[in-house]
Amino acid sequence: MIAIFAPSDSALKKSGPVDLKALPENAVWIDLDKPTAEEDRAVERLAGIAVPTREDMQEIEISSRLYTENGARYMTASLMCAADTASPRITPVTFILANHRLVTVRYDAPRPFVLVENKLARGTAPGANGETVLLELLDAVIDRCADILERVGADVDAVSHAIFEPEGAARTGHAKRYSDILIAIGRKGDLTSKVRESLVSIGRLVTFVTAETDNVKWSKEMRAQLKTMQRDVGSLTDHASYLSNKITFVLDAMLGVVNLEQNNIIKLFSVMAVVLMPPTLIASIYGMNFKVMPELEWAHGYTYALVAMLLAAALPYLFFTWKKWL
Repeated sequence: MIAIFAPSDSALKKSGPVDLKALPENAVWIDLDKPTAEEDRAVERLAGIAVPTREDMQEIEISSRLYTENGARYMTASLMCAADTASPRITPVTFILANHRLVTVRYDAPRPFVLVENKLARGTAPGANGETVLLELLDAVIDRCADILERVGADVDAVSHAIFEPEGAARTGHAKRYSDILIAIGRKGDLTSKVRESLVSIGRLVTFVTAETDNVKWSKEMRAQLKTMQRDVGSLTDHASYLSNKITFVLDAMLGVVNLEQNNIIKLFSVMAVVLMPPTLIASIYGMNFKVMPELEWAHGYTYALVAMLLAAALPYLFFTWKKWL
């Protein structure tokens, strides 16, 4: 699908049905979402660029993601998708700047694209061009990463509270509760690592664009905005690393709590075995079938044996309680 945005009344309006044979020359932003081969060729004719394939976009080498060709600047970044679901993912998105026109190629639906589209439709500065749209997109992507990290931080704090300060019956431990906490920790760790990967790629892209501004006449405001983005990406990357370390700590703490619960269970069984050992010995002695056993002739031998077994069980239990081993 192809979407074309052109200036109209101090805003960038999305064109209606697109005629691939006559694309508008005043297009500032061309967004290719899962493009067909025909759409690729139409954009290549209009913008004078080569649209990369999906396989090209998935290359991880820096030279394959950030480069200049025939005056056009190609930049591929990894963006977050479906971050609010249980299955977040990373998708490559290519930004192509050529003749002050921006072409974006994507095969997924990152949320910043919708936000920027709505924002530009409400209004934009006069003389908006491809560089303006690129900065808006990058700013929205960085804001989105910041929002995700804030949510992850709050969720990790909630998980930490559930581990160290459980309420009510949760203090005694429960296998399902521990399983839910471990799953939550794993999901937050996976989401944080994906956000960090996205931030690293965005940081490289912003650095590349900043270096390219020396060859292009960018306004002071745009240069200042790029420097602000670099600082934001650096601070967010550090925050993502901090969250990764915190998630690792919470995971270690959770495993430690599980080990303590298991040790308590093993200790309980060990104490029960020791408590029941003397009564078992008494019952074993008087369960023997020798003819010469004086106690077998006692009128109250059965009662004496029961009392002896109860005392033999109670004394170790009281001793363990006095020592605070239980």
